[in-house]
Amino acid sequence: MGTVYGIIHWVIQIILWIIQVFILLIVVQAILSYFMDPYHRVRRTIDSIVNPFLNPIRRLIPRTGNLDFSPMVLIILLWILERVLQSLLFSLG
Repeated sequence: MGTVYGIIHWVIQIILWIIQVFILLIVVQAILSYFMDPYHRVRRTIDSIVNPFLNPIRRLIPRTGNLDFSPMVLIILLWILERVLQSLLFSLG
């Protein structure tokens, strides 16, 4: 049974790492949207990773003037998921 918990622990750690990288990509995408051409290769790559997760939120929460709150909402949702996974990890011991 210890091996199963070890594998679950390892999988949760990887998911937590992916969440952190994804949050970083969201922040980078938001910053680059002000400075970089939307057709730049780097920005298009980051947009292709982040936008599929932002688009459903954008449909629920429309833009307010020039402000797009969808990255902030996504980051908050990811933080909540991260806390749930960390509490699960803590409960597994």
